[in-house]
Amino acid sequence: MHVEEEIDQAQDLDFSLWKKLLRYAMVYRRDVAWMCTAGIATALADLGFPLVTKGVIDGVIVPDRPASALWPYAIAYLGLTLLLAVSVWTFIARAGRIRTHVSHDIRRDGFAKLQQLSFSYYDRRPVGWLVARMTSDCERLSNILAWGILDVAWGITVMLGIAIVLVTLSWKLGLIVLTIVPVLAITSLYFRRRILDSARHVRRTNSRITAAYNESIMGVRTTKVFGRAEDNLAEFRGLTDEMELHSVRNQLLSAVYLPLILALSSVAMALAVRAGAPQALDHGLPLGTLVTFLMYTRFFFEPVQQLAHWLAEMQMAQASAERVVGLIETVPEIRDSDEVRARLAEASAQQSTEDQKEEEQEAAATTEATTATGAAPAALQTIEFDTVGFEYKSGETILKDLSLTVRAGETIALVGSTGGGKTTIVSLLCRFYEPTAGRVLFDGIDYRDRSLAWLRSQLGVVLQTPHVFSGTIGDNIRYGRLDATDEEVEQAAHVAGAHDFIARTDKGYASAVGEGGVRLSTGEKQLLSLARAMLARPRLLILDEATSSVDTATERRIQAGVERVLKGRTSFVIAHRLSTVRRADRILVIDKGHIVEQGTHEELLRQRGRYFDLYTQQDLRESTRREWKPAE
Repeated sequence: MHVEEEIDQAQDLDFSLWKKLLRYAMVYRRDVAWMCTAGIATALADLGFPLVTKGVIDGVIVPDRPASALWPYAIAYLGLTLLLAVSVWTFIARAGRIRTHVSHDIRRDGFAKLQQLSFSYYDRRPVGWLVARMTSDCERLSNILAWGILDVAWGITVMLGIAIVLVTLSWKLGLIVLTIVPVLAITSLYFRRRILDSARHVRRTNSRITAAYNESIMGVRTTKVFGRAEDNLAEFRGLTDEMELHSVRNQLLSAVYLPLILALSSVAMALAVRAGAPQALDHGLPLGTLVTFLMYTRFFFEPVQQLAHWLAEMQMAQASAERVVGLIETVPEIRDSDEVRARLAEASAQQSTEDQKEEEQEAAATTEATTATGAAPAALQTIEFDTVGFEYKSGETILKDLSLTVRAGETIALVGSTGGGKTTIVSLLCRFYEPTAGRVLFDGIDYRDRSLAWLRSQLGVVLQTPHVFSGTIGDNIRYGRLDATDEEVEQAAHVAGAHDFIARTDKGYASAVGEGGVRLSTGEKQLLSLARAMLARPRLLILDEATSSVDTATERRIQAGVERVLKGRTSFVIAHRLSTVRRADRILVIDKGHIVEQGTHEELLRQRGRYFDLYTQQDLRESTRREWKPAE
């Protein structure tokens, strides 16, 4: 579902959605129980004060009544005050704990789901949309779940208690006051849908603003180079104007809604005064009872206002709830099948003993592979694309009837024009996406019959633009194998050709790389990425145009590291510079999703076909650049 389409969801409160979110609070049942108990105790204390006031008034107006007769009411007032203080302290402490825990748990589950989701999910959602889900939306929902539960417990107790007391004191006056309740319900229903609709527009626009912030910051250099600052500002101003429009409408509806509740409470009090005052003047209704009645009538609408406030909050947060629950409940398009999960669970149960806990995940993956093949796989012997096809959901076909068999230790180079399908082939190989037709086989078994953990444990990937995480150089190399020793990290860096530049840094492997690796050059990031892949000891290595963004000297250093890393491993190399793949065992020329030529470098040159044209044209361009010199 695209971000823009989310506004078309149901236009009413979805209580089943809130029930799912309530489970996060119910994990902390003891805190919820204490909080609700404190809320009920607070309500009972609130209900007690008017009754004490009634007794005082009725006692004062009795002629010649001794002052000592009022002491019980003073003690009762003190007791209610202490009860109120303790219960308020309790519910503040417990509600704060629940809010913090719920926010933590929602963010934990949301982040865990983001780690599981397929690449296609990120293709359709901007970073800003995802950031908003895990920040402002989570905070808002946790507040509602904690304080909303408290106010519901308090409000329902107060309303039921007051209704009972009113009818007990004077059933006629009680029924007059309670006639306002249906009007309250109708008013709430009228405003509920309108507030919810405006809240959805606010949240959607807020996500777009967050995404615009992110893109502007990430692309600030490009913006300045092309002089797009004013245009970007105009586009952003349009988003903020839209946000202002929807926010003002939302706040206006809320601002009208709550005063209406106050107005209705005033009407109820007026009705009570109109009906009760004549009775009090005729001495048919005690004065203390009338005053208490008016206090309860006014107080009756305070929980109504509070519940109306939370109803409005729920309406405004409905869009947030839909997005957060939708994220958490999203089923990854690429996932282990039920059969694979059952086999993994069985294998894990058989192998889980106390002395094997630290190796449980690796053992489960190995056992799963053993179960699938009938023998322990010492290495990947064959990889086969069996008439593989792939197309996007839009219907655009990328690959069709692609067949290929790769033996252990082979280096396969993929070359061809941009958009031909090279990256799609390796994405299918890594199971970032799955074929829409045909099969990808590892040692004769469809890789969908193996676990994702097993496949990913076989892979090492070096991208065209490698990602470097904040931290040290050593941390980044160790990222794929956290238990690696310092000696193993250094050895991997030696093999990848990264050790020399690391040794030149101030603190060596303990040197900080900065956010996104800003303290490293592009070539250094590539060497670091190669070392990281090498340390993971992959059986299958993917290199996606690893040298396309660097100068010739850096390319030679990276290429030397690549050759050492590729040694003895099955590998796929996407090459922009054809000079880097001359030693590949096979070169595949990919065009429009088909293999149009394949062979070694020498064989393809002798064929004088598509590869020959690509190679000679690129060689000519590079020769021209080397020979050209600027005029003196």
